[in-house]
Amino acid sequence: MQSGDIIIREARKSDLPALIAMFAADPLGGHGDTTDPEAYPDYAGAFATITASSNQTLHVAERDGDVVGTFQTVITTSLNGRGSSAMIIEAVHTRADLRGQGIGARMIEFAIAEAKSRGVRRVQLTSNAVRKDAHRFYERLGFKPSHIGFKMALK
Repeated sequence: MQSGDIIIREARKSDLPALIAMFAADPLGGHGDTTDPEAYPDYAGAFATITASSNQTLHVAERDGDVVGTFQTVITTSLNGRGSSAMIIEAVHTRADLRGQGIGARMIEFAIAEAKSRGVRRVQLTSNAVRKDAHRFYERLGFKPSHIGFKMALK
């Protein structure tokens, strides 16, 4: 590996502080992420749930030993489409100071390759409506805006 190479791998529990800091630094996410140590058990519990699932994977992008990006994949299978499966890509983040360096593209390319290797028929994702740069990024990678998403907060 040359200096600056991006490695995509499954996240480890030891990555949580870097991931939490990345999410907490996001001014547009609005998810209430925080580096407050009292919130750590919430993140650790979510990590345990994700890693226990055979249909979910939390990935990190690493460069020179530092976590520089992350994304999560979820495989769902439904009856429509003759029982087809889809990969949902969630929580895509590149560290703010490193955006525009190809890290996000590398993560998405990895996810697509993983979906193909698993025989998944479709890859899909959602993006916050205010993230216009992200929308252009996803379209540049071949994604097409095709649906309108709806959310309802329960807490």
